[in-house]
Amino acid sequence: MMLKAMTSISRFPDWCSLPERDHPAALAQCRQRLARIGRELNAVEQIFPADFSSRGPLSGMPFVAKDMIATGQSEPCWGCSEPQAAALPRASVIDRLDQAGACLIGTATMTELAYEPSGIGRRGALNPWGSDAIPGGSSTGSAILVASGCCFAALGSDTGGSVRIPAHCCGVTGLKPSYGSLPLDGTMALAPSMDTIGIITRSAADLALIWPLVSGDAGAAEELPSATVLEDAFGASDPEIARICRGAIGVLAESGMAIAPRSGFPEQTDQNALLVLQAEAARQHGKRINDARIDASLRKRIMRGLAISDQSLGAALAARDELRRQFLSHYLGDASVALLPVMPIATPRIEQVDPASAHFNPRALYALSRFTRFVNYLGLPALAVPAGFDRSGMPVGLQIVGRPGADALLLDIGVRLQARSDWHGRVPTAIASEIAGEK
Repeated sequence: MMLKAMTSISRFPDWCSLPERDHPAALAQCRQRLARIGRELNAVEQIFPADFSSRGPLSGMPFVAKDMIATGQSEPCWGCSEPQAAALPRASVIDRLDQAGACLIGTATMTELAYEPSGIGRRGALNPWGSDAIPGGSSTGSAILVASGCCFAALGSDTGGSVRIPAHCCGVTGLKPSYGSLPLDGTMALAPSMDTIGIITRSAADLALIWPLVSGDAGAAEELPSATVLEDAFGASDPEIARICRGAIGVLAESGMAIAPRSGFPEQTDQNALLVLQAEAARQHGKRINDARIDASLRKRIMRGLAISDQSLGAALAARDELRRQFLSHYLGDASVALLPVMPIATPRIEQVDPASAHFNPRALYALSRFTRFVNYLGLPALAVPAGFDRSGMPVGLQIVGRPGADALLLDIGVRLQARSDWHGRVPTAIASEIAGEK
């Protein structure tokens, strides 16, 4: 498959708009694509048989799970070369989808221990928009499989941006929920005070269909939600990224949303987030620093985390409530949500973020999660939505950040944006060509 950074006017249907009579055919088609396109993109870990389910509001919806979530059908590898945990007991979040009628058709590849934001790793997963570009991580395969039409939804995890970064890179919609809103049993821990299970779909409308069924949160829509724009984040972004995201914000403004600028960026919050992530991940996986089967760069990252004292970690955690209060009062104020890019840079080429490459740029690797990890530290919900395409034809994502528990509101705003734009429906040219040849 030749992957080129080009957009196509083709689009996949949303599950919520698919006629019920077509659900069995869509399930069969996704399993076929998973075996063909998903395998070609190195985004599939396991493929499962899936009988059509006629029960529940998600009747027959094909979904995949990141391979750090216990499925009951295969032992998760956590991005490593061999299984790391038992298949059972199955994670509660998969039980909830099953009870709603969704069909688990496979597991998606991920980066080792969910600790690599670029998405590059031993599987060599490919971004469907261009094989020389990173797919984003660590929920790499989950975003790729949704973007390539191999499933309608995918479970991922997000500890520092691992749902939102691949959503940006692959041109799909990703929800990082409020901390604690979805159960974490049956999943690998990375940094427990920041870990969340997230969901990736093509559209916010599909997420809005799934969310109350897995969370129990019916939500309460605001007739006229308002937003603040984090201007310092835009100022720190590449001009093209800022321009594209402002275009999407303009669409929201045209829909009637009141939008106002706000200066500053929560720098101390971001630094605390990075410290907590590194320290807690090291305490979870420190025993792996001498395991030659684990990537050398990842082992070095774990070692750096082990050097962080318990006192420093405790201080960073103790400061969280006050920093959350400051963010909500200063950056949100009376507004419903805050708006900023998912990433300050265009999706990098693989060689730019690969430490083994002569063209490695550590600043580019750091920038991938620059605007996402503070959200996890504060426990806030965030939605990544496609906002357009850069000059190379690569997708760009806008991030919508809300108050704790405002997940449903974020989805309402995402639906509002996507009802007036078609960025989320675009299909990579190579994928469109593959699908055109389906029989």
